Amino acid sequence: MSGERRIQPGDHVTLHYRLSSMGQEIANTFPDEPETFRVGAGEIDSRLERALTGLAMGTHQTLRLTPWEAFGERDETLIQTLPRSEFPADLPVGHQVEFDLPNGDSWLGTVTEVGAETVEVDFNHPLAGLPVEFEVHILAIDHDQ
Repeated sequence: MSGERRIQPGDHVTLHYRLSSMGQEIANTFPDEPETFRVGAGEIDSRLERALTGLAMGTHQTLRLTPWEAFGERDETLIQTLPRSEFPADLPVGHQVEFDLPNGDSWLGTVTEVGAETVEVDFNHPLAGLPVEFEVHILAIDHDQ
């Protein structure tokens, strides 16, 4: 159908999705309520938005995304060593920490090492560098009026 609604920037999209990588399920809305987001509002990663753009309402498929198409390649410069004094005493490895930026945004990182004097924090997305399967079922596409 040439007139069927397809996902474009600015649309509100309601969908079910399942996200997995290397055989491990990361997120799954299928057993629960679907999610709604606005394309271009920064509510989901922009690369996942690009993968959805152009899909029609009713589409149910699994998108197999390379690391670059999903959450990007790992960037070793995003691993930072910070003073231990800036963190709580009981900080565990694997804990996610959020840093406020001067522009009002925040930056999330994962603690990868805790030493006596320093803490290593990886600011890469946890799925950076990994292929991702993104199963989607597009339930509604509402054009922003």
